[in-house]
Amino acid sequence: MSEPRDYYEVLSVSRDADDAKIKKAYRKLAMKYHPDRNPDNPEAETKFKEASEAYSVLSDPQKRQTYDRFGHQGLRGSGGHPGFTDAEEIFSQFGDLFGDLFGFGGGGGRRGGGGGGPRLRRGANLQIALQLDFLEAIHGVKKVIDVPREVNCSRCDGSGAEPGSKPVRCDTCGGVGEVIQQQMFLRIRTTCPRCRGRGTVIKDPCRECSGSGRARETDSITVPVPPGMNTGQGLRVPGKGHDGDNGAPSGDLIVHIEVGEHEFFKRNGDDILCEVPISFPQACLGAEITVPTVDGEAQLEIPPGTPSGKVVDLPGQGAPRPGGRRGRGDQRVQVIVQVPTRLSQEEEKLVRELAGLQNAKVAEKGFLKDFWDRITNG
Repeated sequence: MSEPRDYYEVLSVSRDADDAKIKKAYRKLAMKYHPDRNPDNPEAETKFKEASEAYSVLSDPQKRQTYDRFGHQGLRGSGGHPGFTDAEEIFSQFGDLFGDLFGFGGGGGRRGGGGGGPRLRRGANLQIALQLDFLEAIHGVKKVIDVPREVNCSRCDGSGAEPGSKPVRCDTCGGVGEVIQQQMFLRIRTTCPRCRGRGTVIKDPCRECSGSGRARETDSITVPVPPGMNTGQGLRVPGKGHDGDNGAPSGDLIVHIEVGEHEFFKRNGDDILCEVPISFPQACLGAEITVPTVDGEAQLEIPPGTPSGKVVDLPGQGAPRPGGRRGRGDQRVQVIVQVPTRLSQEEEKLVRELAGLQNAKVAEKGFLKDFWDRITNG
């Protein structure tokens, strides 16, 4: 019988490699030479067993210390040499590792025998959209909404069994809620198809819920919306989703915020935008005007010589910043200079005097009417 190869050489690691490097090297080789990836390939199976044998020694501190001092002979003398004869032995020893490697539940009875039994399932989360008007979102509001939820049946308390009877252990999975399927050298752990992971089956189903253990009801839930929320943001109300399995926590209610438009205000992040008309004299000479804000009225200073379209800020008059952030945005007021469509005789006289002072060319009074009369009358 030939001497096995050096275990460090098999895994291509140095003799001072730590546990993480040893595990990483083994995972790489196990993936490469796995029997399911190399069917009917004796050479690959041999390399797979060789790598697993090396890993079983180098991943065990006591065996590794013995191997480092005495080599393969020391392991034989101490009974520590793994000596795998087939891949099934490898899976039985490294079931948890192969579950991690290939995405399955691993080999061996993780929950069997004296294990903890099937896991109770937490209730699913509920998603709902909540429509707010613009100012409700700015100031915050408490909304009472009706939410249809799945709850545990009140007659059987969620067990699914008629009162006076009890669910019995599932004979397909032995009460653990999972079954193991053998595929080649892999053991795949899946949810039991008969009890669907509960570990029990109903012999005498509840008359109210027909054995499902569930009922539907509509709850009125108060949702506190903090100031400053905006479309696309969400709130979580703990424990207001669907009920969990009997004894398991309920899911959460996830509220998606949708904010309606306002006839005057618009929103850009935490800033509030609006347009305010001013007169030509106010734009020329400056003025202090009253403008609406989301909190009422405020005074806005218009500098002299303000052009139409200029934006003047009201600091700290915007939307509150949600999510624990301090402060508020700004209100940004765009001023629009209005041009009168009709002028009194006195107003027209003053405007013409201004035009004369500025050497501005303006139309004579009645010029357009006379012009069209000449065109139409030839």
